[in-house]
Amino acid sequence: MKIKLSILKFYIIAGEASGDLHASNLMKALIHLKPESDFRYWGGDKMSSVFGSPVKHIKDLAFMGFIEVVANIKTISKNISFCKKDILSYKPDALILVDYPGFNLRIAKFAKEHQIPVHYYISPQVWAWKQNRVFKIKKCVDEMYCILPFEKDFYKKFDMSVHYVGHPLIDAITNYKSTAPNKLDFTKKNNLSDQKIIAILPGSRKQEIKIKLPIMLAASKKFASYQIIIAGAPNLSQEFYQEIAQDQKIVVVHNQTYALLNHAFMAMVTSGTATLETALFHVPEVVCYKGSSISYQIAKRLIKVKFISLVNLIMDKLVVTELIQNELTAEALYQELNYFKDENSEKRLNLIKEYQALEVKLGGGGASEKVAQLVIDSLRKIKS
Repeated sequence: MKIKLSILKFYIIAGEASGDLHASNLMKALIHLKPESDFRYWGGDKMSSVFGSPVKHIKDLAFMGFIEVVANIKTISKNISFCKKDILSYKPDALILVDYPGFNLRIAKFAKEHQIPVHYYISPQVWAWKQNRVFKIKKCVDEMYCILPFEKDFYKKFDMSVHYVGHPLIDAITNYKSTAPNKLDFTKKNNLSDQKIIAILPGSRKQEIKIKLPIMLAASKKFASYQIIIAGAPNLSQEFYQEIAQDQKIVVVHNQTYALLNHAFMAMVTSGTATLETALFHVPEVVCYKGSSISYQIAKRLIKVKFISLVNLIMDKLVVTELIQNELTAEALYQELNYFKDENSEKRLNLIKEYQALEVKLGGGGASEKVAQLVIDSLRKIKS
């Protein structure tokens, strides 16, 4: 017999743009199952389009990189202190944490000490580095929902049972495509020609863009018959990119990355979630990474994975080419992209097949609905 639950109160913390997207879809799924659900949350505009307003907005939370974190340590400490008091005041039935591990794992520990059920959606990437965090997760997280297929086996090594729910990007991109602008509309909006597009996704941090974008642009000069379009980071101006490009003619589009990928013929992509998004749009890509030599040497010693792109990590083999550090030159990038110029080339067609296999491996969609159902079922057990 199913136990009927009264109004459920959820406290959700998402500290970055990707978390805002995935948390908003989870909120929709929870409302679908329990229309009377109530939320208090840290997040962004996508979450507020579903329910109310955030306690704290992501624009005030996303501190990226070691130096920025240190510079804002007082603000972060105040946020943690405020969050703890706010959770106790709200008295949620469950705390749902979305990625954002530096902050969220501290809050998880606090919530566990106060007997608040802790649900973690999108596991921290403990398999890549800081594996000792797993012991902390085991102590303070009641239910972990993983979005990468290999994470279940990783946690099993530490005698921890987790849920694999598939990747929420499958749903996000499917939903986007259902209402996406056609190429003509995208072209008109951005004053583009009808030439094929090479997309450049150089990342969002100023320092990484300054290192990689000149190499990407140098490679793009050899593709004279293509349009070169840069996906601009929301916080960076057209002038910032033009300064790097100098006299080279470039087009930068802001807040249109999915539209750009939807119409791109091939792409140069900085390592990170963008490599997976590009693959799910079936765009042949070359993955680029280059940092300062000190940062690279430190990362090389700390990170415990075979590949830097999510595509290769998920498939557990080299599917997309990765040009890392000294391998990332304009000539090497040109040569790799050149394989995809012919629409019917064997390399291009084989890569698309691998992308299709990747989608299957990612669980085929419905991540938000699966998590929502698991959260409700877990609370039902507690209240029965």
